[in-house]
Amino acid sequence: MIQITDYQLYEVPPRWLFLRLETSDGIVGWGEPVVEGRARTVRTAVEELLDTYLLGKDPMRIEDHWQTMYRGGFYRGGPVLMSAIAGIDQALWDIKGKHHDMPVYELLGGKARDRMRVYQWVGGDRPEGVADAAREMVEEGFTALKMNATAELRRVDSPSTVQAAEDRLAAVREAVGDDVDIGVDFHGRVSKSMAKRLATALEPYDPMFIEEPVLPEHNDALPGIAEHTSVPIATGERMYSRWDFKEVLEDGSVDVIQPDLSHAGGITEVKKIADMAEAYDVAMAPHCPLGPIALASCLQVDAVAPNATIQEQSLGIHYNEGTDELAYLEEPTVFEYDDGYVDLPEGPGLGIDVDHDVVRASATDVDWHNPVWHHPDGSVAEW
Repeated sequence: MIQITDYQLYEVPPRWLFLRLETSDGIVGWGEPVVEGRARTVRTAVEELLDTYLLGKDPMRIEDHWQTMYRGGFYRGGPVLMSAIAGIDQALWDIKGKHHDMPVYELLGGKARDRMRVYQWVGGDRPEGVADAAREMVEEGFTALKMNATAELRRVDSPSTVQAAEDRLAAVREAVGDDVDIGVDFHGRVSKSMAKRLATALEPYDPMFIEEPVLPEHNDALPGIAEHTSVPIATGERMYSRWDFKEVLEDGSVDVIQPDLSHAGGITEVKKIADMAEAYDVAMAPHCPLGPIALASCLQVDAVAPNATIQEQSLGIHYNEGTDELAYLEEPTVFEYDDGYVDLPEGPGLGIDVDHDVVRASATDVDWHNPVWHHPDGSVAEW
């Protein structure tokens, strides 16, 4: 019987954690288990799962391992545990695909498409210069973009703040025309009262979707927001299991779900989430402002999910300045973008070759943390 024999964890710039999982027959699988800003915490969770359970086990029993890692500790769910499970799950699928010499998507039923549409970020955290940046990205061949709607917002903010958001989106729409899709990310910065106002104000410019209009703990407000707009509503980057998605699917308020393959339990769980969403006629656009292993994992599920509509990717994203998703790959052309699409990886496992030497040489104590913003009165603002 093949056994899992060893592992290494590497914190690498700009804010990622890579897992290298080894087997007794020499196969290596890679995963990306990380919560941005909590790499050390997730690292400890991965070590606990591997040291106390997975070492010595058969890597082929992925579903059994997933269930044990999730249910075996009594306390379950949440970003840290689910991200640790996600990265391990990715590595197990990478091993299984390499063992059978085929891409993971072939083991999941075979591909339902040949390539995947992607979108490109523009404008930064506090959005500015978005029209020029959008024009440049369209000239590079992207057909879909995403931008933040606002900087920090008060619970009840001024008409000028709403107007500024409208003006930014109007400028981007004018710059790129009607053939380009524009996602607008509220980033959980917006209260439900302001979300209604913003959704109404932005609707004339036909966003592809408005993302995370409220924080997940306020998902009960989504039906009311949906009543104020015909713009598709997207959410899910801070939801970690099929049970988290169940409520928004059942109440019919969400049009696009955005599970993260490094946060929501990996390939095993997101495939199930995608299947649930398909039953409710809800599209999927996986969240992925992360590294190449996470993106490769996303594409394996995108390949087999008929309702996958577009894929986030981190090339040039403002969070990852100085390092991009290609830096740690032996063959970066696997993620070449052509006319706003990326071809599905054809290699075995996740379809990428991680350059172990580059990863080892780059390993460091990752100390990335998101900024903490404050309102003018000194109170903490949502980032």
